[in-house]
Order: sequence, then C-alpha cells, then structure tokens
Amino acid sequence: QGSSGNSLLCKARTPGSAMPEDTKGKKEAESKDVEMKDADEKKDKEGKDAKKEKEEPPPKTPRMILLETIAQNLKTIAAGVTAGDPRVMGRVLRSFAQLRRTMEPEVLKALLEEFVDPARPNKAQYIAAVPPADVEMTDADKAKPKEVEIKFPQLSKPYPPELEAYAVLSLVVKLSDKNEKEKSLETASALVLFLKTLNRRTLDFFNARAYFYLSLAYERCGRLSEIRPELLAAYRSACLRHDQMGQATLLNLLLRNYLAYNLYDQALKLVSKTSFPESRPNMQYARYLFYIGQIKAVQLEYSDSHSKLMQAIRKAPQTASVALGFKLAASKLAIVVELLMGGIPERSFFMQKELKEQLRPYYAITQAVRSGDLHAFKECTKTYEALFKKDKTLTLINRLRYNVIKTGLRSISLAYSKISLQDICTKLGLESPQDAAGVVAKAVVDGVIDATIDYDQQFVKSNQKLDLYHSCEPQKALHKRIAFCLQMHNDAVKAMAYPDENDNKDAEDPEEKREREKRELANIEDEEGGDDDMII
Repeated sequence: QGSSGNSLLCKARTPGSAMPEDTKGKKEAESKDVEMKDADEKKDKEGKDAKKEKEEPPPKTPRMILLETIAQNLKTIAAGVTAGDPRVMGRVLRSFAQLRRTMEPEVLKALLEEFVDPARPNKAQYIAAVPPADVEMTDADKAKPKEVEIKFPQLSKPYPPELEAYAVLSLVVKLSDKNEKEKSLETASALVLFLKTLNRRTLDFFNARAYFYLSLAYERCGRLSEIRPELLAAYRSACLRHDQMGQATLLNLLLRNYLAYNLYDQALKLVSKTSFPESRPNMQYARYLFYIGQIKAVQLEYSDSHSKLMQAIRKAPQTASVALGFKLAASKLAIVVELLMGGIPERSFFMQKELKEQLRPYYAITQAVRSGDLHAFKECTKTYEALFKKDKTLTLINRLRYNVIKTGLRSISLAYSKISLQDICTKLGLESPQDAAGVVAKAVVDGVIDATIDYDQQFVKSNQKLDLYHSCEPQKALHKRIAFCLQMHNDAVKAMAYPDENDNKDAEDPEEKREREKRELANIEDEEGGDDDMII
C-alpha cells in the first residue's frame, strides 16, 4: 500500500509540474496573435488613410476661388432680376471687399468681353483701361502649368443690364484701388451715363455705388466742385424714384462736397430741407451723423454735435483694423466738442491701441484744458497748428481759450474763498486786472463759478457751494440716458427686415441655409474692411 500510495502521489504531481510550461506557451501564442492583429489593424488604417488622401481633391487655386465667387455673384444677379428683388444686389456689392484684393486682369478682361454689350461704344475703352498685374511674370512662373480656364456660368441671353453694370463697376473699383485718377474718372462717367438711361429698381445699388466712385474720382483730380450740379440732379431723381440707397449715398456726397469748401450754411440748408431715409445702410448713416456733428459744432450747438459724433463712432465697424480713418476723424472732432461743452474725455478714449499715436496732440490739448494752464494751451496750439488745420479743427480749438480760463477760475474758486484780481491775472496769464475782472464777471453770469466781485477793493469772494444732488442735474442726466436707449430701441425696430410671404414657397433647405449663414458670418469682417462707404 505504501508503494502504491507513493506512485499515486507521483502521478498526481506530474500534471501539476507540467502546468507552468503549458501556460507560458499559451501566453506566448496569445501575445503573437495580438501583435499580428495590431499589425493588421495598422495596415488597414494606413490603407484607409492613403485612400482618403487620394480621394481628397487638390487645394483650390486663387483663380478658382475668384471664378467661383464671380459665378455665384452672376447667378445671384440673374436670379434677383428674374424675381424683381433689388435687395440681393446689396449682397453682391458687399462681395467687392473680397474681389478687389484677388481680381486678376485676365479675369476682369474676360468678364468685360462677355457681359458688356458689343454694340456699346465704350467696350474697347473698358477693356483697354484694365490695369496690368502688380508683379510681372518671371521665367519660373511661365514654366508652371497653365492656370484654370476662365469660364462663366451659362445665363440666358440677352444679358440684363445689371450684369454689365457689375462688370464695369468691378473695373471702376480696380482702377480706384490702383489710384488711376483719369482712367477711373472716364470709366465712372461712362458707367453713370449708361445707368442714367435706365430706370430699374434692381440697378439702384449699382447706381449709388457708381456715383460714389465718380465723386471720389473728381475729388482725387481736384475738381470736386464740378460734380455738385450732377449730384443735386441725381438726388432729385432718387427721391422721385423712391431710391433709398441712392438718397442716402447722394445726400452724404453732397454734404461732403459742401464741407470740403467750408460751405456750412449751404450744408445746413440742405440738411433742413431733406431727411435721411429710414431703411438706411449702417455705413451711410454713420457718415451722415459725422457730417451733421461737424455742421452742428461750427454752429455752436455742441450738445447735439457731440451726440451725433458719438453715435457715428458707435455705428462704425468695431473691428480694430477697419475704418480707422473714419474713427480717427470722428474721435478727434468728438474730443474737441466735448472740451467745448466743458467736459473732459475719459483717459481710455486716448488709450485705444490703433488711435493712440494719432490722438497724442489732442491729449496734450485736453491736459492743458483740464489743468487750466493758458500758457501750455498756447504752446500746444502753436506746436500742432499745421495738424489742426489739416484736421479742420483749428477754429474749434481756438474757441477753447475761454474754456481753459473757466477751468482755471473754477479751480481758483474752489481753492480760495477770497482772492485779488491781480493774483487771478498772474495765475491765468492774463494781461491786466481789468481783463481778469471781465473774465470773472462772464464766468459768474455763465454759472461757471458762484462768486462776487468787489471792484472797490479789487478782489473776488467765492460763495458757499451747494450740493449738486439737491438740484435737478442727476434727473436730467438720467433722462438723457433713457432717451438715448429708447431711440436706440426705435432704430433697431425700424431696421428689422422680414422676408416676403412669397419667399417661403421656394425656400432653401435648412442645411443650405445654415451653410450660407455660416459663410456670411465668416465674411462679415472682410465685408466691413473693404467698404468704401467709410471714406470721409
């Protein structure tokens, strides 16, 4: 039994002793299988990635993108003409912000050859006026493969005049960007003459833009006054045709024309006899507010002027690098007007990154007015006199002398309960005590200080200052802010546009609509950046 028991124990142990070797083998086999699977998966992924790379189309060249944009614009114009909807023309004109940077001479020539009527006597002139490319082609560029063939969408013939206006306006914009003064003037004049023979609502946007570039060409040639009768006649026609885009554009061009020659009385009469259209483009309304603020400032209506100028700054594009010239001119005038009102602009107004250097002279003027230092004010005015003349603010800045004196008197009144006229004369830099007495008397009448002048003993005695919060000033300030908010709400309601009921029948798919809205949002900054409407 002992021997049989030992044999059983040995038999029982032998399987147990073989277990570790078997498990190692199994694990090695499993690991090899896993590695093989991973390798196969990697190969499959690499194969799929390679297929995807092969399937992906090559990147589009600038010419392809340009031709696609033009084709889309041509189709939009044709659809708008068929539907009789002039609103789509505004969307087409906004695309010029992108086209003006990428337009190629060959594409522009092909566009003119295709869509300008062959019977038009100016067709050869248009094609000859196309400016050459910025950079001449080198041997390496000539050795490159040929560019995409220039093709335009097939549209029904005869082409509507809107397509010809689009092609010629593209040429006018290109010439204006190249600063070709004479060619731009000739081309814009020919375009305006062509558009005057037609009376179509779908041409209103093209007509307004054509007059804009015509006025700009006259101004660059130094002949701005010659176009004034033409603009007045065009404005009358726009009013009779209820062309609101034309009314807004031409009214701004007329105001610019008058103000360029300092004809403020005529500009004021024009504003009093006309009204800006309610369904106004934002850019045009910002320019209109700026011109009104300029007129009101000269007419001594500083409160209205400051309100208009601040609205113009708010309505200007808020992107830092867009419409800098407009925002700079409006900011300079707003600073001077606020100083004339007796206020001091906030420091942050001068610390805007893109306007900081250009506003430095106006910051020095503000510091002189704020401190009431007449000597510093005179030195600053003398130093930057040429700049102020160029900005057309020198006349308004010269009016600030009395404001500097008022600020100095206010600080003296707070610091002294009793002070002699001779000391006031010394502190303010006036010539004699008699001048000081006259200045103090005017300040008392204007309500700048509350004081009494003793002419016998030649001194000024300040009265006790009342608490401002016991007066009606806080209520007036609150009322002013509430009125501004209500006016903004009313303007927003008037600016709302609702689609026609007939548009819902042939509405586009929701996915296409979302894609279109995304593209429009992506192009908003470019559209603002290229809008010539902000030229002042």
